[in-house]
Parts: sequence; structure tokens; C-alpha cells
Amino acid sequence: MNRPVSFLLFSGLLLLFLVFPAAAQKLTLAWQTDTVFRVPESVLIDPSRKVCYVSNIDGAAGEKDGKGFISKISPEGKILSLQWVTGLDAPKGMGLVGPHLYVADLFQVVVIDVAAGKIVRRIDVPDSKFLNDITVGKGNAVYVSDSGTGRIHVIRDNKATLYFESPLFQRINGLLAHPAGIYVADVGNGVLYCLKEGKELVKISDVATGGNDGIVPVGNQEFIVSCWPGEVYFVDAQGKSHPMLDTREQKLNCADVDYDPTRKWLYIPTFFGNRIMTYTFQK
Repeated sequence: MNRPVSFLLFSGLLLLFLVFPAAAQKLTLAWQTDTVFRVPESVLIDPSRKVCYVSNIDGAAGEKDGKGFISKISPEGKILSLQWVTGLDAPKGMGLVGPHLYVADLFQVVVIDVAAGKIVRRIDVPDSKFLNDITVGKGNAVYVSDSGTGRIHVIRDNKATLYFESPLFQRINGLLAHPAGIYVADVGNGVLYCLKEGKELVKISDVATGGNDGIVPVGNQEFIVSCWPGEVYFVDAQGKSHPMLDTREQKLNCADVDYDPTRKWLYIPTFFGNRIMTYTFQK
């Protein structure tokens, strides 16, 4: 008598699981700022100082016009200083090394003294055309991507040198220093790569058809990748990408994101949308 009942119970649970699978990864809007920014391209969380930095292009993404600036906001989105540091051209990705904020700015990496809120150095990157993202790796090495040349440069001792280039790259953008290597998001072909320590380039995922921008880790070999046109994907440990957000119809871009693992907040600069939208991530 018990065996048929157990079998029926098991079959019913299995059917229930198939009909109602486990909840997929999702993003839920937590809050958003007013449209006070000017073409915000990147958000960087500074957990030690309990602030976030926002790079504002304020013009064309490739124009050397001196209009770009960095904003400082609270983790909850309060504007602390809209034009905290001015005098940049088209600032994009950022990275922190001790007291300094490094900012990719067309053909240079601009170094800002965070305490003073002032530019203290401009590092020329030879033969660069469109510097885009920054990540900080071992030994405080600062890596910067050049979307215009498909090259990754490294800055050590205030000097930039070529680190890596590949014919596989179409138009690289996002960088992420990780124990497994440096992850590279290609805006041209939609591929997520991992550049191993021995400079072996490994394809991780075909995230999207194109538009890859920012990369953040959200688990063991799991990542969130933003796509500039207005999409956000979860990439699992097997390299499969799962769409979580699509704001293209609202004409809201998803540029270079950052992630707070404590609050599970994903900060999205909306570029032409001129606001920061922050979503709660759920796995």
C-alpha cells in the first residue's frame, strides 16, 4: 500500500517541479536618482569611504572637450557633490588604489587624490584611441582597456605599457581582475573572455549579440554583465547567459555597473538616461 502512494507522491512533486521550476535570477528596482547626471558612464563603489563615484562624459564619448567630471554620491543615491572633480574630457571606467582614484579618459588615465578631490597626475597611454574601462589587479597594477585598438595596457609606477592584444578582440570594453585571471567583455562580438595569468585567452560565454559593457562577480565563477543598449545578463558557472533586464524600449542604457554584495545592489548608470538606477539582485 505504501509503495504506490510514495510513487504517486514523488511523481506529483516531480511534475510540480517541472511545471514550476526554481526561481530564476532576477533584478528588482530598489531606487533611482533624479536625472541630474550628464551622460553617466560608470559607477564605482568605495566601501572604505562609504561613497560611490560616478563618471560623467557630459558630451560625446570620444570628444576631448574638458567638460567631463566625476560625481560623488552616497551608497543610497544622495548627491554629495555633483561636480566633485572637473576638468576631464570623456571619463569612463574607474579603479581605486589606496588614496587614489584612477579614471580612463580617452587617451590618458587621470589620477585623483580622493581626500583632496583634485587631479594629481595624468598618465599618457601610448597609441591609445578610446580608453574605456579600468580594473585593479595583483600588486595594485592598474589595467585599462582600449576599445579603439583592442589592447589592454597596464600601469605600474605611473607608467603605461602594453599588456595584451588579440585578433579575437573586436572592441573590448569591461575589465575585471579576478583570481582566475582578467575577465574581458567585448562590446563588438558579445563575448566574455578570461585572460589567464599566463596570458592564455579563454572564451567564457557568448553573453549577447553585442554591447557588452561592465562585469561584476556575484558568486563562484558567476557574473553579471551589462550591455550598453539596455540589457543585463547573469552568466552562470557553466558560461550560460541568462537575461535579467531589458530597458531598451524605455531608452535607458546599461553602462558600466558595480555591485554591492552586502546589500545585493547593482548600480546601473543609464548613460543618455542621466540617472543611476539601482536594482536588488536575487539568485
